[in-house]
Amino acid sequence: MKLSLLSLASFAIAVPSRQNPFSLQHDILQEHPEFFDQFHELDIGNAELQQLEDSWKHLLRGLTYDELKHHVVEAQRFISGRKKEDRVEYNHQSSVENDSHFNFMDENDADFDILTMEGEENYQLRIKETNPESLNIDTVKQYVGYMDVRDVDKHFFYWFFESRNDPKNDPIILWLNGGPGCSSNGGLFFELGSSSINATLQPVYNPYSWNSNASVIFLDQPVGVGYSYGGKEKVDTSTKAAKDVYIFLELFFKKFPQYLNNKFHLTGESYAGHYVPRIGAEILDHPERSFELASMMVGNGAVYKFYQSHYDQKMLCSEGGLDPILTDEQCEQMDTYLNKCLAFKQICDTFLNTIACIPSNYYCNLTYAPLKELNLNNYDLRRKCEDNDLCYEDMTYVGDYLNLKSTKEAIGIPSDLEFQFCSEDVSDEFTYTHDRQVPYQKYIAKVLDYGVPVLHYAGDKDFQCHWLGYNAVSNTVQHKYQEEFTNSEFKPWINNGKERGQVRGYDKFTFLRVYDAGHMVPHDQPEIALDMLNQWLSGDYTFGYEV
Repeated sequence: MKLSLLSLASFAIAVPSRQNPFSLQHDILQEHPEFFDQFHELDIGNAELQQLEDSWKHLLRGLTYDELKHHVVEAQRFISGRKKEDRVEYNHQSSVENDSHFNFMDENDADFDILTMEGEENYQLRIKETNPESLNIDTVKQYVGYMDVRDVDKHFFYWFFESRNDPKNDPIILWLNGGPGCSSNGGLFFELGSSSINATLQPVYNPYSWNSNASVIFLDQPVGVGYSYGGKEKVDTSTKAAKDVYIFLELFFKKFPQYLNNKFHLTGESYAGHYVPRIGAEILDHPERSFELASMMVGNGAVYKFYQSHYDQKMLCSEGGLDPILTDEQCEQMDTYLNKCLAFKQICDTFLNTIACIPSNYYCNLTYAPLKELNLNNYDLRRKCEDNDLCYEDMTYVGDYLNLKSTKEAIGIPSDLEFQFCSEDVSDEFTYTHDRQVPYQKYIAKVLDYGVPVLHYAGDKDFQCHWLGYNAVSNTVQHKYQEEFTNSEFKPWINNGKERGQVRGYDKFTFLRVYDAGHMVPHDQPEIALDMLNQWLSGDYTFGYEV
């Protein structure tokens, strides 16, 4: 990105005596003379440019050729993986040899119940007569199927469980896992669903399932996640995802009109800090909608990760409420380098410029090296990372179970379609569009100002989207009661006579810290999580903070 002539003139006037850091002698510069041009191509403010210049002086004076070369290679690898022109295009159907033998996907199958929507003729909801109850996951009625977007060949898988209590009157919940790119079947079988999966790949009944007093929809979205698949159009932003989910909900309530008078709640965790508020705003943007939004709930949400990450050192070293994880020296190291790491990371992610990505790599390595050496589970700092990409061995059981022929037959999924917990391809697509860097507070504000209650809850042993950063970013939501919410103080959350966490809030915006839980509160504290849900669904949005 080139600076304008006016910007160049301003730069020259503002810093007439600035030393070019690349006038320093270093062998790495003889290999990369383009660094000088890249330095002046960055369209950033003078303060940021000065910080970048100072950091490069430090790197050139303090690092050997081999040390600096390592960071050059890492930065170039990072950039190559994120530039559209350098990446290999992928196909969401890579595990599918031929659509034609996917009986479940065949639109001409007479067993399908097919619904369409006026004004959105390319969308349809398909439900095929299957027997998911035979899996003994739960005894309640269950429905599985796909929403198709026919003109672009997108297919979204859903699994719906009726309430164990009173499905005619109990609320309806849509649950979304995050990532971006992780299947909501993770929530179903590892957190809040009817059963978990043991080492012998057998369902284990969950008495604290969230369908104890609500009917729950688990939707695999965006396309390419879990059992969902697609071809001609990628979903690479939360805004695109929101449109698809809204139309899915319209089709769902058309299929099940008996639930239109039941309260509907949007829920999720992690990157659902993007998904849920954006979907909530999308719903409100449609005055012709057939259903109403009763509330939103997001656990350990990534609302604006860049902002939330500024509290990483505090979480590990002083204010997180954890037993000591890092030494005083390591905490000082994090404190010294964190701001530079985040500042250069933001520039690097925005411009994909080697000259910014090298110091980003250097300072971020210094910042987080003490934590990485401990091999802890970032989703639960009380645990070591187990031998699994997601640090939980039990998640392997879930993936294996969902790839069993018997499981797929019971829910109408063809054996050719391989289930994956999380899709790197989908995750990368959201990276390429910079969706991760977009702050989503304005959508939370829109929903709150409309009068819809919002709950931010957080397990306090998580580091991935820790409660300190989540609490702080909640204060930046510019709704009509922002000042009152920001000034609210934490009070004990008493559940069944015991203090289970802390709560604060104002009007219809509540923040709940849950003790002794990690990133996935329903997994770590299933009974308490169900109590939290039931209290919220009952219309008690304060959890005692007004007492």
